This record gives sequence, structure tokens and C-alpha cells, in this order.
Amino acid sequence: MSMRANRVAEQMKKELGEIIVRKLKDPNIGFVTVTDVEVTGDLQQATIYITVLGGEAKSGQTLKALEKAKGFIRSEIGQRIRLRITPELLFKFDESAAYGNRIDNLLRQINNSSEE
Repeated sequence: MSMRANRVAEQMKKELGEIIVRKLKDPNIGFVTVTDVEVTGDLQQATIYITVLGGEAKSGQTLKALEKAKGFIRSEIGQRIRLRITPELLFKFDESAAYGNRIDNLLRQINNSSEE
């Protein structure tokens, strides 16, 4: 990713966190954390990685609500960040936390079995 794309991604991450918490009033949106934003080199698309506090059902509801609010979020980003073209938004779940927990559990199991 280019230096400019990195700067745009970091600014979008900051603004998205604020927009989701303060501007969106949808009750289906749970406690969302924007963990990362990846922007393509031509700044046409942005992949937003999120984590949601709660179970699978709450995560699904939140993703659907964010998809419905995508147009509003994109317009807010366009007003806050001065770009010629506001990137198209794509929301995805960040699986790294679950993957890290799984690795941690496996390491604990190995450690416990070696002590026995």
C-alpha cells in the first residue's frame, strides 16, 4: 500500500469509529470496534475490519445494519475526508482475535500435557 493510501486508511479508521458510535442510531448495531481499514492503491475501495462484542447472532445483526447504513457512512466519510472520490466500503469481520484465542488455548493445552 502506498504512503497516501496508508494515511487515508488511518484517517478513515479514526472517523469510522466516531461515526459508528455517535452518528448511527440503529439499535441493531452492537458494540463495534473498527480494528483495521485497508484501502486499495487507487483509493476506490476500502475494506473495514470490525469486531463485535456479543455472540454470532449479534454479529450478524450488526453486519446487516452496517450494510444498510453504508450509504450514510460513506457520505459522512466524504464530508470529513476531502477526497475526489470517496472509497466504496466493504465490511468484514476481523478473525484475528478469535484466531489468537485459539492459538493461545492450544499452547495452554500443550503446556498442561507436558507438565503431566
